[in-house]
Amino acid sequence: MPKLVDAEARRTELAEAVWRVVMRDGLEEASVRNVAREAGLSMGSLRHYFATQSELLGFALRLVGERIEARMRAVDTLGDQRRVVLAMIDEMLPLDRQRRGECEVWLAFTARAVVEPALASLREEIDTRLAEAFQMMIGRLADTDALRPELDQQVEAERLYALVDGVILHAVLRPGRMSGEAGRAVVATHLAQIAPSDPGTI
Repeated sequence: MPKLVDAEARRTELAEAVWRVVMRDGLEEASVRNVAREAGLSMGSLRHYFATQSELLGFALRLVGERIEARMRAVDTLGDQRRVVLAMIDEMLPLDRQRRGECEVWLAFTARAVVEPALASLREEIDTRLAEAFQMMIGRLADTDALRPELDQQVEAERLYALVDGVILHAVLRPGRMSGEAGRAVVATHLAQIAPSDPGTI
């Protein structure tokens, strides 16, 4: 009897092969041939799951976002909302090998999206979801009266997004200057400044 293959599991394996190639050799080396070799498959087998390189790369990028979102949803949202927001942001920062790899892949795709329209539209989609996530985080602080009342929520959401983006960029490109933990301390300090107290829970 032929072996049954879980198509979604195989697509995930191929996305993870894309990540390994990108982290090791750069996004320009993430061709269908190289990814198939990395995954131990023939090019024909890979094309059974992804018809084009753009489809493969798009799935790999989307999976990064989905995994980060899943971890954020799993954060315990009870108690001090500043702690909750920091725990959510922790899932984006390069604090371990897995999250560092995700950050490296994200930055590589972001650079490529500047010149590749198919990736640019996907990058825009994920960027919108991230912006909404930061709006939600600031909203959590505001809803418990933790956010300083004179601050504009929309501005603070954009500022927090920009800060986290910058921390990730520095931690990935200059790890000797800013470790993941050092970046986390920068974010924690910022949160303490905009939300100096948290009187309760949502």
